[in-house]
Amino acid sequence: MTETLVRFDAPIPRGDGTLYIVQAMTCRRDDNLWEGWLVFTPARGGGEPVSSGRETTQPNRDAVMYWAQGLSRVYLMGALERALVPTAATARERQAFPS
Repeated sequence: MTETLVRFDAPIPRGDGTLYIVQAMTCRRDDNLWEGWLVFTPARGGGEPVSSGRETTQPNRDAVMYWAQGLSRVYLMGALERALVPTAATARERQAFPS
């Protein structure tokens, strides 16, 4: 089951000035490891949310929470760019994530 771990208070800007609201997500895999990823939603205009693809794999939920709470603004800005211009591997991973 997908769970929202952190909703970041400050929107993240893209180079063109568009602001995105960020959430750190997690779910437990079949092998009992936990994955973490980010979901970016445009702050204005109601566009579709975009997933970053897997950003981390951890042994338990607490470890993913620790990861999520330590993310810097600079990290989130880079992850936003990766999410908006995904590699082929990221695009494949997105299909595997629950919504």
